[in-house]
Amino acid sequence: MGEPFVMAKEKPLLHLWEWEERFPGLVAGFTIRTGGVSEQPYGSLNMGLHVGDDPAHVVANRQLLAQQLELPFESWTCADQVHGTQVCQVMAGGAGRESLENVIQATDGLYTDQEGVLLASFYADCVPLFFLDPASGAIGLAHAGWKGTVGRIAEEMVHALEKQFQAKKEELLVAIGPSIGGCCYEVDERIVAHVRVSAKRWEDAVQPSKNGRYMLDLRTLNTRILLEAGISETNILATGWCTSCRTDLFFSHRKEAAAAGTTGRMASFIAWKNKKGEGSVS
Repeated sequence: MGEPFVMAKEKPLLHLWEWEERFPGLVAGFTIRTGGVSEQPYGSLNMGLHVGDDPAHVVANRQLLAQQLELPFESWTCADQVHGTQVCQVMAGGAGRESLENVIQATDGLYTDQEGVLLASFYADCVPLFFLDPASGAIGLAHAGWKGTVGRIAEEMVHALEKQFQAKKEELLVAIGPSIGGCCYEVDERIVAHVRVSAKRWEDAVQPSKNGRYMLDLRTLNTRILLEAGISETNILATGWCTSCRTDLFFSHRKEAAAAGTTGRMASFIAWKNKKGEGSVS
């Protein structure tokens, strides 16, 4: 299977093309670090208001994304990510688009079935999870760092979609987006102790490193958790992009914080411009 997140021509975006092709009216994908107005060390398409960048630059970058997706900026909706497992239903767009003061509080997962609501969340190594229920048209995003992953935020989202929209888990589609790979994410015993109780096949995601440390593949661990939650393996798309390997394209907190002390954030995004293509199968 090829890479599901494909670079858009002449735009600073990766598009989740398979979903967009299958469901006309849907936009979904992930931004890269270039093509915006932020100055160093946030150069240049920083999407995060919480990292110290000039807020006017961040808002301009967010407006640029909305324009490229042909959605009104008023649709932009995001949460105050705290590396937890709280997920929240969104009924209308607009939260947090220009200020942290009206962001959705203490939430790492957002979902909606409404048209014209652009869900967004922010990353610089953590794992973006995308959800789509073909039957109801419900869509969602979850932010899964190591804490959210071992807390099984992926499963929390599955349960929320089942409860709110009567989604059938065997029909749910999930995509795992660009994030730090098992090639680059070295962790200690403190973290692996949590990993061992997070999934039955946690060993698939861990490789011994040196000095009592381990290489952790959060994308694989999320896959194992999704499978345990009842998602069909054939309905899971997983990226090959590593944010730490490709700092020409992505911000990487793990790789860049040691050198620069700070870095920007990419955004995952998903929205229905309209749902006329909802449920269609290619």
